[in-house]
Amino acid sequence: MKRYIKKGAEGSVRRQAEASVEATVRDMIAAIEARGDQAVRDYSLQLDHWNPEAFRLSQSQIEASMQSLDEQTLEDIAFAQEQVRRFAQAQKDCLLDLEIETLPGVTLGHKNIPVNRVGCYVPAGRYPMVASAHMSVVTARVAGVKQIIACTPPTRGAVHPATVAAMYLGGADAIYALGGVQAMAAMAVGTEEIPAVDMIVGPGNAYVAEAKRQLFGRVGIDLLAGPTEILVLADASVDAELVATDLLGQAEHGPSSPAILVTTSEALAGATLEEVHRQLQTLPTADIAGKAWADYGEIILVDSEEEMLETAEDIAAEHVEVLTENPRRFLNDLTNYGSLFLGPTTNVSYGDKVIGTNHTLPTKQGARYTGGLWVGKFIKTVTYQECTPEASALIGEYCSRLCAVEHFSGHQAQADIRVRRYGGEQKAEG
Repeated sequence: MKRYIKKGAEGSVRRQAEASVEATVRDMIAAIEARGDQAVRDYSLQLDHWNPEAFRLSQSQIEASMQSLDEQTLEDIAFAQEQVRRFAQAQKDCLLDLEIETLPGVTLGHKNIPVNRVGCYVPAGRYPMVASAHMSVVTARVAGVKQIIACTPPTRGAVHPATVAAMYLGGADAIYALGGVQAMAAMAVGTEEIPAVDMIVGPGNAYVAEAKRQLFGRVGIDLLAGPTEILVLADASVDAELVATDLLGQAEHGPSSPAILVTTSEALAGATLEEVHRQLQTLPTADIAGKAWADYGEIILVDSEEEMLETAEDIAAEHVEVLTENPRRFLNDLTNYGSLFLGPTTNVSYGDKVIGTNHTLPTKQGARYTGGLWVGKFIKTVTYQECTPEASALIGEYCSRLCAVEHFSGHQAQADIRVRRYGGEQKAEG
């Protein structure tokens, strides 16, 4: 039976903290639809104090950002992007076109076609999210997307140069210094300055997530992502310092980021609680991580590895670190997670920044029904059909009868005309 050593805020408190922003976002999207660039500029000035001559960065501005970075930073960005690119390419290689003759003369198939135009959102806000550029821009480019535009918010009157470099090196065709709902809506709706895209991707705050939700259908999206989450599954084989470090490493994302430990070791549970408190005394981001831990941190003690697995399935966390003697047991048996980190030698930070898997992942139990952003999200698998005259007559007979069962007379007529034309030819030739 599981027991809470530390529990997070009650559901009512969480719901209050996650108060709906639906009306605000709806009004902003409507204004941008009606007034285009002027509404975008008004919101940018109001929310980001940003009113440049043009939102799109010029080549000289991009080059200035690149030149402001030291060589090591540029090399590190290139290294991270190569890891993302290599894994995305391997994933794409698994997506094969198909053509099969299911009956004599009946050819069915599918083709994998990249989305034509994609808008990638790279958040800034509290931190410059440089790695988000790798995850969206690089992956879209590997997928074969024809046109990629990228938006990132200005912070204190400037765009972070490393983010600009990452978007440029990743393959963005155009980069815009624009953030929030106004960026998402502009890319989806299209304005005079910002071209409309077919799909918008990337993480963001609650307003960005709500904008994606409201714009879905008009454009495609990757997924709806909330505050980042970490679940650590641990037994007595791991120490509290490592567990606490990994919990707080994700809690620093924001004050509502869940950080949960599920363990079979009561000693580890108590030691982790003490270690978290100790590390918060010196952690530079303790103001954020401490708030997240106070309100959303949990330590759950369970009796067995089986109960640990059941609890993890119920939580369906975005990131799951497995710090147990046999971590691959969870790779084999766990089904609800965004990304899995096996053993103490890897961690969520590797996945977030550099190792090559994509860090845009499902939250709020979305892992029960979807995976995260990957090269396949940018590719449409579309089908086609082709029949010989003889096969058309055969399929038509079945189709006609099945249409009659459903009382679809127009559909039935499509089948019947082919039965008459091609069935008659077949009989005449015979």
